[in-house]
Amino acid sequence: MDILQLLVSGLANGCVYGLIALGFVLIYKATEAVNFAQGDLMMLGAFVTLGLSNAEYVGLPFWLAAPLAIAIMAGVGYLLDLLILRHIFGQNQTAVVILTIALGFVLRFVAGAIWGHEPQTLQSPLAMGDIRLGGVVLGMADVAVIVVTVLLTICLYQFFQRTKLGLAMQAASQNQMAAYYMGIPVKRVQGLIWGLSGAVAAVAGILFASKGAIDPNAGLLGIKAFAAAVIGGFGSLPGALVGGLIVGVIEPFASRYLAAGYSQIAPYALLLFVLVFRPHGLFSQVRVKKV
Repeated sequence: MDILQLLVSGLANGCVYGLIALGFVLIYKATEAVNFAQGDLMMLGAFVTLGLSNAEYVGLPFWLAAPLAIAIMAGVGYLLDLLILRHIFGQNQTAVVILTIALGFVLRFVAGAIWGHEPQTLQSPLAMGDIRLGGVVLGMADVAVIVVTVLLTICLYQFFQRTKLGLAMQAASQNQMAAYYMGIPVKRVQGLIWGLSGAVAAVAGILFASKGAIDPNAGLLGIKAFAAAVIGGFGSLPGALVGGLIVGVIEPFASRYLAAGYSQIAPYALLLFVLVFRPHGLFSQVRVKKV
């Protein structure tokens, strides 16, 4: 039963990593850029929900505050692209990486300035109650994280495979100039994908905050989510989820059965192993880019 409890806990944490990794993959599929501020967008989404729903702030009902926060974060993602990232449109991807790292610092500063640096708790109905299956205790927040993550991954995969907008996003990532000449509004498409990435980050933030306290440094989870995205295969939505689950499951087992401190380095040791033996990830989607 001890193993099952560790597995359930790891799967729930892994789903949060997987959702943040989905944001990495969404940006990459549309722009071939890596957004290192994705974890901080997750953190900001959690704080926006907290500000809207907790009684000491706005005090809206949770089921109204959550979708409103998701919409706000979609707008934040779109505005980040419109006001900042479009100014380096067509530049080397290294510039985008450096810019998003700087954005992460700014978002953590803003969250700390508004809500403080002390851990705070989101008043979420998802965190109320447990389910007992034999000797295994399932928290309602853990169940919600797992269910929402699976459903969101399926929806996003279908979106990219079956909709015109999803296909346009993939075309823009393959060759921006060719997509532009084929009539695809590349800048608008990239703005929409940044908005979608912000919305996904908000969902991850709400689920993460439902499991425990949050503070501005929660955005640093994006580092583990990046490792999950690489392990799963950058560019693969199912791979992002699987990579997140792998990282999430490794941590509690490493903490339980290995010496102290190994749980923190175990995901990165696995990342190095994957990069050596399967550089494109477990679910790599290697394609020849047509120019």
